[in-house]
Amino acid sequence: MDRYAVVGHPVTHSKSPRIHAAFAQQTAQALSYDAMDVAPGHFDADVAAFFAQGGKGLNVTVPYKEEAYRFADRLTRRARQAGAVNTLAKQADGSILGDNTDGIGLVRDMVENQGWSLQGKRVLLLGAGGAVRGVLGPLLEQQPARIVIANRTASKAVNLAIAFGEAVTGCGYDALAGQVFDVVINGTSASLAGEMPPLPDTVLAAGAACYDMMYGNKPTVFLQWARQHGAKTADGLGMLVEQAAESFTLWRDVRPQTAPVLATLRAS
Repeated sequence: MDRYAVVGHPVTHSKSPRIHAAFAQQTAQALSYDAMDVAPGHFDADVAAFFAQGGKGLNVTVPYKEEAYRFADRLTRRARQAGAVNTLAKQADGSILGDNTDGIGLVRDMVENQGWSLQGKRVLLLGAGGAVRGVLGPLLEQQPARIVIANRTASKAVNLAIAFGEAVTGCGYDALAGQVFDVVINGTSASLAGEMPPLPDTVLAAGAACYDMMYGNKPTVFLQWARQHGAKTADGLGMLVEQAAESFTLWRDVRPQTAPVLATLRAS
């Protein structure tokens, strides 16, 4: 039976084994999928051993996406753009391909599941860390009017924006005064701490949509704020399922249906 796993630290909380088991059952694929908790400093050795023992593919979560980027023998274009890898796939020649499915997972959830259009829209990204860099390339492919990256440390946002060209600009939160956006995406970890990014109340256009890459049992503080200001909202659970589907498709060459899996996770 072909072996797959998710690698991280910690990783016991991961929903990935449940998601991929559902995909495998749905598509009649014979495979196993486990959670591998890798201690700091052991990533290369443990991952090399996994593949040497016949493993076929890995998902990679925090804090190892940059290590996975360095580990891969070859990288997809979107992995190079992201500067990080969340999917490793063993190729027929034995080499390891590194891909990043986070951005396409976000876009698929927003466009296909939520029915939000990004084309021609004014998009605000909150944060300038790996989560935001990982989704910028696929977001740009949707041809928004512009993307603004806002971050507490303005220089990080500016430098990240420069790496992605003229359609992206960066600034501090204070520079958002007087600006209005159609789509706001929270890529910060503020939601994990129950905190709200310092956004002006006037930042949302009429009919705006707000997306939080984080998810939990109840709406995040950011999504509560968005609802109070009349915006459509979605959390990151759909992104998780969609990025998993993209990884599964890369490994098995068959695309699973995400809607029933997402519905099951929402109900549990």
